[in-house]
Amino acid sequence: MTELIERYTNYLQYERNASPHTIRNYRSDLEQFRDFLAEGKADATADVRAVDAFRIRAYLAFLFEREKKKTSIARKLAALRAFFKFLSREQVVAENPAARVATPKLAKTLPRIMSEEEMNNFLDRLAEAAGPGAPERSAALVRDRAILELLYASGLRVSELVGLDLRSVNFGDTMVLVRGKGRKERIVPFGSKAKQALNNYLAVRERVLWESKSGSTALFLNARGRRLTTRSVDRLVTKYVRRFVPSAKGNPHSLRHAFASHLLTEGADLRAIQEMLGHASLSTTQKYTQVSIKQLMEVYDRTHPKA
Repeated sequence: MTELIERYTNYLQYERNASPHTIRNYRSDLEQFRDFLAEGKADATADVRAVDAFRIRAYLAFLFEREKKKTSIARKLAALRAFFKFLSREQVVAENPAARVATPKLAKTLPRIMSEEEMNNFLDRLAEAAGPGAPERSAALVRDRAILELLYASGLRVSELVGLDLRSVNFGDTMVLVRGKGRKERIVPFGSKAKQALNNYLAVRERVLWESKSGSTALFLNARGRRLTTRSVDRLVTKYVRRFVPSAKGNPHSLRHAFASHLLTEGADLRAIQEMLGHASLSTTQKYTQVSIKQLMEVYDRTHPKA
């Protein structure tokens, strides 16, 4: 089975253009299933042809017993479905046994995102802290402000943000060329506040390149002149949101949620938001309408005299 997992991950990389993060997760999930089939025996081999729906259900039960979250179990099942679909197409197995296993029901929860007022206040306080003459102003703070402004202004995934090069940004048209999932490219606009923050950051970037003797083309750099990692961005977003808006969820994806929800609140077309977010399916984008409607009802209940 190890050889088949390697074959499948090569297919994801070279034919589907999947991201390294996606490939790493699929490989980990499939190797965990292989180890379950081998029942912990190092010298045992797992025969995928012998796997049926009952065996997969037993694996899910095993995960439940280990108190794995339903979201995690659903993801592992999705990985098995995709893997066996590939094996079926390659005629390694006769059918996809995972297709006959139901996905665990997940609780539908709406994310807590910052309101427009909270977001404006958050970014204004950050701009003040990173402004000229501010006592705590630093090169890192100027860079971090540009990152946060751009994440909210364009709704980028954090992997897309760290993948940007300087040449990806068109300052004249305030557009950024983004390479999304499956390496599909799209053009997304950004606003004047993000443009200002990016312009302020460019001088910092040049100094970092000069001091580190780095020739990196990346837009956002660490102190050593190297491209920032997704983990670094996740940490810095969490840090600033906890500091300025402790009641809100602090990660890059929450800014993406806020971007979409606030556009919907202001009347933006759902398909335009789908294009900007880089969603392949409109149904993925529609989850943001639930957030927007929930916020609308909260405002109605709070303000309408007959509510």
